Amino acid sequence: MRKKAFWRTGGMKLPLAAAVVFAAQGAAAQDPHAGETPRQKDIRMKWWREARFGMFIHWGLYAEPAGFWNGKAVPGLGEWIMNDAKIPVADYAVLAPKFNPVKFDADLWVAIAKGAGMKYVVMTAKHHDGFAMFRSADPFNIWDATPFKRDPIAEMAAACRKAGLKFGVYYSQAQDWSHPGGAAWNGGPWDPKQKGDLHAYVRDVAAPQMRELMRYNPAVLWWDTPVDMSNADLQLLTAPLPKGIIMNNRLGNGIPGDTETPEQTIPPTGFPGRDWETCMTINDTWGFKSNDTDFKSTQSLVQNLIDIASKGGNYLLNVGPDASGVIPAPEIQRLTEMGEWLKKNGRSIYGTTPSPYRRLPFKGRITVKGDSLFVHVFESSSPVLPGLSTRVKQALNVTTGAKVGFRQSSDGSVTLDPVPLTAGSLPTVIELKLAGKPIVIPQEIPYLEVASTGRIMTPEEADLTGGLQVEHTPSNIGYWTNPSDMAAWGIVTKEGFKGQIALTYACDRNEGGSTFTIQLDGKDTGISGKVQETGGWATYRKVVLDGMLDVPAGKHILRIKPVTKPGLAVMNLQSLELIPAQ
Repeated sequence: MRKKAFWRTGGMKLPLAAAVVFAAQGAAAQDPHAGETPRQKDIRMKWWREARFGMFIHWGLYAEPAGFWNGKAVPGLGEWIMNDAKIPVADYAVLAPKFNPVKFDADLWVAIAKGAGMKYVVMTAKHHDGFAMFRSADPFNIWDATPFKRDPIAEMAAACRKAGLKFGVYYSQAQDWSHPGGAAWNGGPWDPKQKGDLHAYVRDVAAPQMRELMRYNPAVLWWDTPVDMSNADLQLLTAPLPKGIIMNNRLGNGIPGDTETPEQTIPPTGFPGRDWETCMTINDTWGFKSNDTDFKSTQSLVQNLIDIASKGGNYLLNVGPDASGVIPAPEIQRLTEMGEWLKKNGRSIYGTTPSPYRRLPFKGRITVKGDSLFVHVFESSSPVLPGLSTRVKQALNVTTGAKVGFRQSSDGSVTLDPVPLTAGSLPTVIELKLAGKPIVIPQEIPYLEVASTGRIMTPEEADLTGGLQVEHTPSNIGYWTNPSDMAAWGIVTKEGFKGQIALTYACDRNEGGSTFTIQLDGKDTGISGKVQETGGWATYRKVVLDGMLDVPAGKHILRIKPVTKPGLAVMNLQSLELIPAQ
């Protein structure tokens, strides 16, 4: 994995599961959508569900230091520099007179989003540093405290309307390090000026600013860090909200909101029955840091978009403009390339519904729209779709319109002609035009034949539990952050098998030490291991485990079961190999 799967979009240092916990906190407060019928909600959510792709913008006063304080790099996220460096309130406020982003151009930013194929934009109106990026009665804002004296939120809202994109605002409602009462979370105040009452802060700062933000008519409200919210606080915050607004699940205290918000991760099965949106950075930080050049590849970003759409979610992809108001060129380049791919293949993403398959025997994903099933192929292969009982009438390359050969067997399995891709290329999409809605016969875990010569088991062939998911470039089982999650493979052998197990895995520096056992049909085999550091989450090493595995003839389930996880994750697993005894 690339970075911690923390629920911290400039938010709290909490595991992703905390997003679910907050939905159950305390007594339910006033929900602006209480009493709404399912049909009314479907109408309100329609545009959002069809959009699939949006731009997140983290931009604020934290762009000025760009990850450095007093000449030294500050570890962590760019927008968290005030907290991570424990900068006093008065010292941080000195940044405001220096902040003059004269190159900011709302029309250009929106054009970049639209060119990328994004359908909506969500921008930070106020992050945890407490600095408002709009004109506010509270003086710590970009209009009153800087020489810029413009309202970026107003300009972005107008630019989005002009371009036909929806506009939303991010607002940190209960964590604010520059105002009394707002710094209770994450260790508490480090400056006496931060001490105060949270509920007074909500009443005097957050609720009035929420009323101010409604003048921009946002379509989306992206709350963050619901710390110690009372029902009275939430009623003040939600009172000015219009009925049509879409809001996430981070308001707190029993209000579920409309959307789940996994951060920096793609849940393996999405959130069945709930709308959801993965927010993710293009590099490693949300707010601008001049020394963060770890940009994801366009291939990875497009595959993420497809993966999310195949599970029924939206992709909110972040950019972090610098202090002059410029989106970094590497981010623009990747967004432009994504837009070019979407111009040709967008109908396989926008307005689609989730894949009917739990797993696929090839590297790729499936989306559905009406009587069409879109096969997204990530690597060269002859894709096989098992158990498709609906008749396939035609197969077409979405980009070229050329017909693609296929065979459909009596059991419904469809095999496409080879789809060639070069290393690093973007996915090819094949549209299967069906005789009706796609109906897929549920597939049991595949049983892989193990010969006397052994076998290598891949991530795509595994049955994964919990938050585990298959990542690509290279293919691996990642996000192994919960030791209760397991990976299993079905195996079948005619004469039995005896030999050793080798794992090819990666583990970052200072993250090793996880222990695990190997189980066969739910019972420990006596084979275990301890994960060693390999130098990085993408630096793979083959390790042969001590002990002999003795598998009788027949069908079996071979499972890796973690025991302890002292670091961030167990490992990134590239393969499990059965090596015959000599």
